Parts: sequence; C-alpha cells; structure tokens
Amino acid sequence: MQPFSEYFDEWLYGDDGYYSNYKTIGKEGDFFTAVSASQLFGGSIAKRIIETIESGFVSKDTTILEIGAHHGYLMADIIQFIYTLKPELLQTLTFAIVERYENLREKQKEYLEQSFGTHIKLKHYSSLDELSLESAIVVANEIFDAFPCELVFTKDGILEQGFVENHKITFQKCEDEKIINICKKHSITKGELPFSFNPFAKSLANSIEKFEFITFDYGDHFPRNDFSCRIYSKHKVFPLFEENLDLQELYKKSDITFDVNFSFLIDCFGEAGVENIIYETQLKALVRFGIIDLLEILHKNADEKTYLREANKVKTLLEPIGMGDRFKVAVFRK
Repeated sequence: MQPFSEYFDEWLYGDDGYYSNYKTIGKEGDFFTAVSASQLFGGSIAKRIIETIESGFVSKDTTILEIGAHHGYLMADIIQFIYTLKPELLQTLTFAIVERYENLREKQKEYLEQSFGTHIKLKHYSSLDELSLESAIVVANEIFDAFPCELVFTKDGILEQGFVENHKITFQKCEDEKIINICKKHSITKGELPFSFNPFAKSLANSIEKFEFITFDYGDHFPRNDFSCRIYSKHKVFPLFEENLDLQELYKKSDITFDVNFSFLIDCFGEAGVENIIYETQLKALVRFGIIDLLEILHKNADEKTYLREANKVKTLLEPIGMGDRFKVAVFRK
C-alpha cells in the first residue's frame, strides 16, 4: 500500500510514465491546451515579456525560461512574437527550457532549431537545480495540475488520507502532522494536497536571483473541498472516483490531473520569499498582457478571413464560460 502521491508520481513520471514519452496535443491527443488554441496566447506572453524588460525589472540580456515545454510550441510562439514586436531582443536574450526527459529535450531542440536555426541562443536543463541565473522571466503553462498530490477526506470530524493498493484507493486516518496542519491552515476538508508546490518554489528562488514567473492553470483561489482529480484519455474525462472506473487499464496510458488551489500555491511561494503580484482569470490576464492589441495589429495587416479565423481562436481563450474563467493566471516576482 502506498500514499496516493506516490501512485500519482509513478503514473505520470515513473518508468514508462505517461509524461516520459512525447504526447500529441490537440484533436488527436489526450488533452488540449491554450497553446493549441491560438498562437496569440504565446504572443500575449511575449508582449508581457517585452514590457517587463522595458520597465527595467530585468535587463535585455536576461533569460526567457520555460518549464514544461512539451514539444516547444509555446516557446516558439513567444520567440516569433518577440521577433515581430521587438526583433533586436533576439540578439541579447537567451532562451532556455527545463525538461527532465532526454527524449523530449531532443524533440524540443529539433523543433526550435528547425524554426529559428542559429538566430537564437537556446539552452536546456534537466532540473531547476542546474540553474544559476542572475535574472529570468519564467513561463509555465499547466504544470501545477500535474504535481503529485495526496488525497484527503474528512469523515466524522477525522481527517483521512488516500492510499493505493492494486489500483484500488482506500482512506485511512491521517497520521501525518504536516498534512493535518496544512489542511487546518487552508481549511481543506476534502480534495487534493500537492506537497511539492513548496519545494518547487524554493528551488526556483534558490536558482535565480531575480525573476518574474508567469503561470497558467485551471483551478480556484480557494479550496473547493471536493475531489477534482480526474483522468483524461482521448478527450474523454473520467472522475477519479467514477463508479466501475478501471484505474489499472488507464494507469500510465492517460493523463491524470486536478484543480489547482491557488491560495495554497501563493502561500507556498510566499514561504519561499517570492511575492505574488497578479492573480486573476485567464481572460483578464491575457487582456492585461495585450492580446486584444495583437488582434488589432493583425486586423491592420492581414485579410479579413485570416483575422476572423484568429479572432475566433482567441475567443476560445477568453470565453467567460470556458477557458477565460476556468483558467487562472498567477504572476510572481522575486
């Protein structure tokens, strides 16, 4: 019998884990992200990066770092829009990716070299611990929903913890004081508890002297006090506790994820000495970053058909009843 966090970790990151090999994103794959929806997602982040540099927070020779880059599409979009909006920055910026899997690092290198050749400086790291940077702007899209988590459940006033044996989940009285104290502090009575948020924040703070960290994920500011953990397989969603769900059949063959508790995430970064400067919906953040301005630029420089096609894609990112409100953005600074 093992804690659910270990089972979750092996599912995604163990030998032959789901993330250990390249996965298709989009209609043919198991999951769909904002990067899949529109290149203007990366464009708006590029615009934010340029404004952050021009404000003087970091210099023009800083590093643009992505964590969890998958194929490299988001990084490529960011680079392309920096080239479009402020081309001289490509002469001074360094682009970098943190990727634990060697096979994915090779695919990212191949894609970015095909896209930009020798016109950019690109570095790869296998972990945050390899970094030692004076400054950076760090981007992460949907990484925290894939951090190993514990399951907790309160029954008759007693906190219980989830364990797994033979792909079956059972709950036992929680004996871990750390889990008990965190649940009390954050008023969590039922749901997911990702311990590794805090070590990640500390590692980031220890690796980079000065940075802005921009992250997108789905979740809420306060705990839902319900289980959100679910499995994605070929665009079908299976709640973890769905009746007759065969976890053994889905294990390591599908994506498993949960809603991010942003108040807990922000608290973990605060404990690492990193300040949260923005927390808002994806709709508000992308408008703040300038996605509407980019659409207007496109409207002036492209035919009507191209503009309308891209406007519809952007609508997917901003729609209040969809990704626009479901996804949240947190920006941190050290």
